[in-house]
Amino acid sequence: MVFASLTFLYCFLAVTLILMWIVPKKLKNLVLLLASLVFYFWGEKLYVWILVFSTVFDYVNGRLIGHFQKTNKKKAAKAILILSVVGNLAILCTFKYSDFFLQNLNHLGLNLKLLGLTLPIGISFYTFQTMSYTIDVYRGEVEVQNNIIAFGTYVTMFPQLIAGPIVRYKNVEQEMNERRITVEDYAAGIRRFVIGLAKKVLLANAAGSVYDTVSQHTSATGAMLWFAGLMYMFQIYFDFSGYSDMAIGLGRMFGFHFPENFNYPYIATSITDFWRRWHITLSTWFREYVYIPLGGNRVGKAKQIRNFLIVWALTGFWHGASWNFVLWGLYFFVLLTLEKFIFGKALSKLPGFVQHLYALVFVFFGWILFSHVELSGIGSTLQGMFGFGKQPFMNREAAYLLYTNLVLTVCLVLGSTELPKKLWGRVENTLSSENHEPSIGLIVLKNAVLALLFLLCVACLLRESYNPFLYFRF
Repeated sequence: MVFASLTFLYCFLAVTLILMWIVPKKLKNLVLLLASLVFYFWGEKLYVWILVFSTVFDYVNGRLIGHFQKTNKKKAAKAILILSVVGNLAILCTFKYSDFFLQNLNHLGLNLKLLGLTLPIGISFYTFQTMSYTIDVYRGEVEVQNNIIAFGTYVTMFPQLIAGPIVRYKNVEQEMNERRITVEDYAAGIRRFVIGLAKKVLLANAAGSVYDTVSQHTSATGAMLWFAGLMYMFQIYFDFSGYSDMAIGLGRMFGFHFPENFNYPYIATSITDFWRRWHITLSTWFREYVYIPLGGNRVGKAKQIRNFLIVWALTGFWHGASWNFVLWGLYFFVLLTLEKFIFGKALSKLPGFVQHLYALVFVFFGWILFSHVELSGIGSTLQGMFGFGKQPFMNREAAYLLYTNLVLTVCLVLGSTELPKKLWGRVENTLSSENHEPSIGLIVLKNAVLALLFLLCVACLLRESYNPFLYFRF
């Protein structure tokens, strides 16, 4: 079940919200836990037991670490932490990477049988969340959660279960035990959810449809390949950021304040700036639990580069069991290392539009690596883009493709910037009263815009079967 579906909107979400409003405060975590398990079981009937096991496993580990720390048994606490980390990584590697390693061993001449395990939905996200909990308990940064219902709610919470944001326990520790669901939070959550839904249904799906059409074309020209790369660049942004917006909005409806996951990454002026804005919770996770423990910036230049290499190789590999993801991670490792140690200061002195163009070009080619699981596909795409393929760079079909998607392209470009937010801010300032309180006209306009967006999304969902979600495979 995906958020951008009529089943979720009119059945699951409606029932869950009603239950959350009518049950007493002490039962809200239990209701959310049960609803989340139903949500996960709907799409992952076979492997729901892994989610349950991970929850119980790290609940027990957290309790044991807390107990050993209170009794000053530091070695025992560290042993449990190691057990937690190794256990979680073993589960993740078994289901996500076992066939990848077996296939590569077979390329060396072995004849090993592949396991053929399907990837459990969301395992990369909830595994990182449970690990962060036990690590933070060991560090003394959070209190042990003794209530298994509350801890199970944290791990399985359906708004962020499938594709994040990666919510560390410290982000919601107070709200797990004591939270108020106010009308203001509920209204803000609805607004955020509808905006995310519109980004996903109206923009990401439209861009993805164009990309898939060109990808399946047997004789795509260079211009078509460039345009397809641009469409994928926008699809993955609006798809993932839209999902994050919906997750944050849903969390707000249930009384939680999830961390932001995107901050207009396509207005970045460097690759470093891009990664401060893209998938923020994943970058934060690797910084807090890998980069800093390795020494971070507190070590010499050689070790800093080593730390960069480890983090970005793992970041790439986290996204999928394929060499193109590893290559993608190493690609950004090289760029970030060059920026930090060689030309970063010189880059910052260039005009802003040059910095922005530089960042966009290298991010664009990064998505070319990311979008092709087969390395041969990367090579053939790059050849075609630069005129070394069998097809001409431009023909009538390519011109027609560009012309018919001109309005969509403009909407995608503008939607990925701060311009819509700034324009809406001006509207709010114009329609607000002298004491800056929203006027009746502004309230009516805001709700009308949200209602229109929601109706457009529902109309699209009713008539279209194309509704993929890219990050399900991660």
